[in-house]
Amino acid sequence: MNIPNALTLFRIALIPVFVLVFYLPYHWSFIASAVIFALAGITDWLDGYLARKLNQSTPFGAFLDPVADKLMVAIALVLLVERFGSWWFTIPAMVIIGREIVISALREWMAELGKRTSVAVSYIGKVKTTFQILAIIVLLAVAPQHSGLLLDSDLLLNGGLILLYISALLTLWSMLVYIRAAWPTFDINSDK
Repeated sequence: MNIPNALTLFRIALIPVFVLVFYLPYHWSFIASAVIFALAGITDWLDGYLARKLNQSTPFGAFLDPVADKLMVAIALVLLVERFGSWWFTIPAMVIIGREIVISALREWMAELGKRTSVAVSYIGKVKTTFQILAIIVLLAVAPQHSGLLLDSDLLLNGGLILLYISALLTLWSMLVYIRAAWPTFDINSDK
């Protein structure tokens, strides 16, 4: 066990706390759930930084870090789809979650072929993650039909929705980058 792996485990432990706070019937639960998600996002960046800086990258960490990220993002998106109950939220959430499933399967398959590095995390993937985290934080902070916020709820909602659509577009772009990198490995003429 090292510091980066401990941070990743901490991020996973935050998931039930995040869900519990999200459903609390208090006006501060919206901001609190956004803060918890932001903390998870910070630990995501920090564990990767420390793993590289302290030379503490491990196979366990390489496995667990993306799992923790995908769990936190997918759960947050499902909660937001439930909260807002609109196709406007459902479409980008489906794109983001669907992409994560496709890329996870692609990476697993490429690893079986010994070519995992050809689908390593790209710069566009990191930009996509940044937009996703920002969009989710903003949308979590929006209290539906609650006017007691310091900021205008409509402004937050619209800003968060724009960020979510940008992240969905970046998600599709990054998926195409990964598939293009793996394309030479596909044998579409095979009978198997």
